[in-house]
Amino acid sequence: MDLDLKAKSVVVTGGGSNIGRAIVLAFADEGASITIGDIDEVQAGRVAEMALERGAMGVQVVKTDVTNLEQVKAMFSAAVDKFGTVDVLVNNVGWDQLMFFTQTTPEFWQRIIQINYVGVLNCTKVALDVMIPRNSGAIVSISSDASRQGESREAVYGGVKAAINSFMKTIARENGRFGIRCNVVCPGVTVPESNEEVGDTSMWAVSDAMFTAEQFEKIAKALPLRKLGRPADVANAVVFLSSNVAGHITGQVLSVSGGYSMAG
Repeated sequence: MDLDLKAKSVVVTGGGSNIGRAIVLAFADEGASITIGDIDEVQAGRVAEMALERGAMGVQVVKTDVTNLEQVKAMFSAAVDKFGTVDVLVNNVGWDQLMFFTQTTPEFWQRIIQINYVGVLNCTKVALDVMIPRNSGAIVSISSDASRQGESREAVYGGVKAAINSFMKTIARENGRFGIRCNVVCPGVTVPESNEEVGDTSMWAVSDAMFTAEQFEKIAKALPLRKLGRPADVANAVVFLSSNVAGHITGQVLSVSGGYSMAG
């Protein structure tokens, strides 16, 4: 099946590690032209090399802090300069530390909000500035099943991700008349296959920082599919929603979590 992504210009934020890395490589398999926006240029550079080997039409890395609007504008300018436009934006950057809400601080709240939400606002605003005049585009934002279920030790993160779900539905309503589709993918626990898949800035960089091996086993047993998610599982959903095959799908929130969340 032709997804019509060959030579399409795709911006992926946080494309150097884990889910972002898998998303970049999945678009590379389709022959897309990819701009990776990441604060870790070294890790993103490794992924860029792999993407070219996998068949990407072209790849560039732009060091980008998505919480900084000027840096986001520079990232999109680089994408337009090199590839002519931006057809797809994937808002992938995310960060969390697991702790009960009573253990958190206002400084922690602000970091969660800035990285996970303000970054999405910045990138979506600049993407729309490029896409609206062309009457075409697709935006996919990575949320979390914590936004749909409520999850212990993820109160602020889950709340912010729920805001992304609502935000993207509104953007879909406002901009559908311009041919722009906006959707959300909600991963569950999604574990890198190896340490090579994450950079030093990733929340998965420290072993057992998120979950212990025993906890992973318990999580897998509790899921209907009895297995943990892998980055490629999420990447496949993102590529589908970005493609012409999903041309009549917008404003949707899709869980890719092994059945953890079964929202109606």
